[in-house]
Amino acid sequence: MSDAQPAGPDQGPALLHMYDRALPQVYGYLCARAGSPVVAEDLTADTFLAAVQAVQRGTVPDLTVAWLISVARHKLVDHWRRQARETSGLRLVDNDVQEDDFDARFERTRARAVLARLGPHHRSALTLRYLDGLSVPEVAELLGRTVHATEALLVRARNAFRALYAEGTADDD
Repeated sequence: MSDAQPAGPDQGPALLHMYDRALPQVYGYLCARAGSPVVAEDLTADTFLAAVQAVQRGTVPDLTVAWLISVARHKLVDHWRRQARETSGLRLVDNDVQEDDFDARFERTRARAVLARLGPHHRSALTLRYLDGLSVPEVAELLGRTVHATEALLVRARNAFRALYAEGTADDD
C-alpha cells in the first residue's frame, strides 16, 4: 500500500495505519531537534492531533509520512517561537534590575511565580503585552482574538494577577 491516501470523507482508518507507520519517524525527527524527549513527545502528540483535525476538516492534501513531518516541523517552529518569546521577556525583566538589589530580585521572582500560577490564557496575554511589549492589537492578532476581547482578557488577567500577588503579600507578613 502506498503512503499517499486520497482526501476523502473517511480517512480515519488510513490515519490509524499511518500513525502506526509514522510515529517512530515523526518522534525521531522531533527528538533530534527539540532538545528534550519530553518536548518531542508533546510535539509528536500535537502533530498527530493536528493531523486528526485536518482529516476531519478534509484539508489533508496527501496523507503521507512526509506530510506528517511537515506538520511536525511547523509544531517545532511554533515551540521555538514560544520559547524565544518567553526567554526574551524574562531577559527584559532581568535587564531592568541590578543584581545587588535583593528586594527587586525578590519581587521579580515573586512576580514570575504568580505569573506561572495563572491560567495559560491570562499568562500568555500578560506576557505578550507587558514582558514582550506588544501593543493590544498585536496581542489580539497573535491570540486570534478581537482587540475588544483582548482588552477584556487583559483586564481579567491583571485582576487575577493582582489577587494572586496580594495573596502572597498576606503570606509574607
